[in-house]
Amino acid sequence: MSHVPHELAEEFPDKVAKMHDLKMSNAHFAKLSEQYHVLNREIHRIETGIEPTSDVHETELRKKRVVLKDEIAAIISAN
Repeated sequence: MSHVPHELAEEFPDKVAKMHDLKMSNAHFAKLSEQYHVLNREIHRIETGIEPTSDVHETELRKKRVVLKDEIAAIISAN
């Protein structure tokens, strides 16, 4: 698969080490991170035409990704 945009390491490039530490020490953060990763890959498959879907469904998925990213950002900021 080609490069997948919006990976967490790209979204928070200065927080990669912190995210790794949080994945190891915070089960909730690890779960959110995995959910984000799975959702981001699904969106990428849709964007590249591998997995067709409706525009409405794609928009819903993008909104979910934003919510997850915001929650992840809040945890990073708080730690």
